[in-house]
Amino acid sequence: MTCHTNTEVIHSAFYRFTRLDDPAAIADALRTRSRDTGVLGSLVVATEGLSGVVAGSAAAVAAFEAVLTGDPVFGGAFTALPFKRSACTTAPFARMAVHVKPEIVALGLPGISGLGETPEQRVATHLGAAAWKKLLTGGEDVVVLDNRNRFEWRLGHFQGAADPGVDNFRDFADRVRIQAPLWKSCGQRVAMYCTGGIRCEKTGVWMREALGLEVFQLDGGILNYLQQTTAEPTDRHAADDPWRGECFVFDNRIALDTRLQETTTTAEQVYDAAQPDEAWRLARARRLDTATGG
Repeated sequence: MTCHTNTEVIHSAFYRFTRLDDPAAIADALRTRSRDTGVLGSLVVATEGLSGVVAGSAAAVAAFEAVLTGDPVFGGAFTALPFKRSACTTAPFARMAVHVKPEIVALGLPGISGLGETPEQRVATHLGAAAWKKLLTGGEDVVVLDNRNRFEWRLGHFQGAADPGVDNFRDFADRVRIQAPLWKSCGQRVAMYCTGGIRCEKTGVWMREALGLEVFQLDGGILNYLQQTTAEPTDRHAADDPWRGECFVFDNRIALDTRLQETTTTAEQVYDAAQPDEAWRLARARRLDTATGG
């Protein structure tokens, strides 16, 4: 990717599982507010909530976040919504897209959403960076589960996490069903993570309620983890950090380092063109690069 910007661009990622009775009306309001504030990105709205990534100048992103959390048109659904921000060298998006879909993240299991947990359950099962590091040192009774695609894992993952062997998020449930009996028989707890937390939010409820697994998840995913740990001194951060490599992001930046800085990694280095499930992703990345002027 070679599309660079001359002014500071900020990327903001967010989601919330909350009941939305009229997703189409919310989507229309989001189209208007994003246009008014000047941000670009992608927003997905469903009856189960909102998932989004936007980018723009610091002022534009701040204005959009303020509207999202405070505009009465949203009925307070997104009050105190947490945002995971990072600075950009490459413009992440070339346009703004707002979609209404059946799910904000497609797990493909009827009746399963991220709405199933109480605030108390979330506190007990969602771990911040310090608690996550401690859990990963738990020994053989902890399974570290990467809830992402195999090409994301190849680029970077937490120590102890095996290749998920998944080419699409919809395949994740089948993998877990196969492994769950073994994990339970061995009395193993599951430490699960993904990029921004949303994939774990959806599958965590299902794994706990339908499969009876003891599941802990990294709150806010890798992005929130790096946001929390980036304040640590460089030498200490490198010495005892269980994160290894780079974090793949689904936009034109491709990958971020442990300081949430864009790396020089290219799409060609991420995707294996010999694999059909990755070849189409590479072709799409090349089209996006051309569309943004790279």
